Order: sequence, then structure tokens, then C-alpha cells
Amino acid sequence: MKIVAKKPELCDGCGICEETCAQAWFKEKDKEKSAIRIMDNPNGDFNIVVCDHCGECVDVCPVEAIKTAKSGIVTIKDSDCVECYSCVGFCPKGAMFKHPEEPVPFKCTSCGKCVKECPTGAIYMEEV
Repeated sequence: MKIVAKKPELCDGCGICEETCAQAWFKEKDKEKSAIRIMDNPNGDFNIVVCDHCGECVDVCPVEAIKTAKSGIVTIKDSDCVECYSCVGFCPKGAMFKHPEEPVPFKCTSCGKCVKECPTGAIYMEEV
């Protein structure tokens, strides 16, 4: 399977990936609605937070709304979600998100749209 991978040392913090993701899924450039997050580190560089599809969240979901697809990508079936946000609190990578305007948690699905827009190559698609 291919996932969004990262090279934080190449990140310049421009936020284009966050805007692209939010635009792709929510039709707006609100970075808080992005499934990829660029975080400032105290030393001046950046941390890229994105789901690596480890599947840890699958067992936490009390209604089995989160599943691992045949492709290996972890997905959320919005219609089955009961909005308990256990997955958001449990994610070991901090890569499951919620937004006050959106009832269901969201995460990266490795669509690759952000990768196409990254000007530095800090994010890329990797076969795992």
C-alpha cells in the first residue's frame, strides 16, 4: 500500500499541504480541517503529523466504524460513527482529528493530493 510519508527536515512550514487537504475534503482552506498538520518545534524546525495507517484506532472504536480496507488504508465510515472521539484521544501519532463544525473525526486517507502540492518534497508517497 502507498501512504503519505514525511521528511520533516525538508519542511519549510508553508502550510500548502494543510490547505490542499482541507480543500479536498471540506471544500475550504481551513487548516484546522486538514488531516495533515505541520507543527512548529521549539528548535525552529517542523513536525509533520500524518496517519501512517498503523491501525491502532481500529480496536478502540466501540461501533467498528473504523476499519482497515483491503488496500491496508484505515478508513472511517461516517454513517456508523457515534462521535465518541475515542479514536482521537487514542491515536498514538496524534493523527486523528476533530473540528467543532464537523461531527465525525477525520484522518488522512493517503489520497496524495497534498504530496502533489508540496514544494519541498517534505511529504511523499511511499510503498509500505
